[in-house]
Amino acid sequence: MTDLSTNFSIKKWPEGERPREKLIQHGAESLSDAELLAILLRVGKEGSSAIDMGRQLIDRLNGLSGIDRTHVEDILHIKGLGIAKTAQIKAAIEIGKRVRRQNVMPVSFDSAEAIAAFCYPKFEGKRDEIFLALLLDGQNNLLAERIISEGIPTQSVVYTRKVMEEALRFSASTIVVVHNHPSGEPKPSKQDIQTTHKLKQAADILEMLLLDHIIIGQEQFYSFLEHKNILT
Repeated sequence: MTDLSTNFSIKKWPEGERPREKLIQHGAESLSDAELLAILLRVGKEGSSAIDMGRQLIDRLNGLSGIDRTHVEDILHIKGLGIAKTAQIKAAIEIGKRVRRQNVMPVSFDSAEAIAAFCYPKFEGKRDEIFLALLLDGQNNLLAERIISEGIPTQSVVYTRKVMEEALRFSASTIVVVHNHPSGEPKPSKQDIQTTHKLKQAADILEMLLLDHIIIGQEQFYSFLEHKNILT
């Protein structure tokens, strides 16, 4: 096999060893994570090929999931990664997450497990808390999904007002709210319980059903409905 360690330009490599050509000939699954990143990076920096940069990025940020979790501003501080390259990498990861979400999307949101499976990809790599509303029709089919809040948790009254505004806007009859705990522990906090109380009260007044409030953790979730906590 050709020694590529001193050939920093991938264009000088044998065709069968170039990432793009390998992908075309053998499929994307045949490429390593670093080689996939090299296709997005296109060129390296002085003294390093695009594959070298891909490996460095993976090592520095703890793999592809680490790259996903890292904020754009932090990636831009890495030498050789500008706005264009960083945007391409982030876009590619997001495309993969959306494909996965489509593949697991349930026909109907009839169980906490199905809802959690649908929502997991939305929260992957997120370091901030995101509060999401899923607005359903009478048969539990999805009408719309709306991000209610992202970042620092707000007061329960703010969540309640925004959720109900969106529910009325789409003429939803059923509501599911979902948010993540970046810590990975899905156990509800006092504020989570208070928010659920207020949301249920508001939904009852508007003759809507608050079907569930689900908290997404690290590969696990908490369902207020399943635990018969407020929602029964």
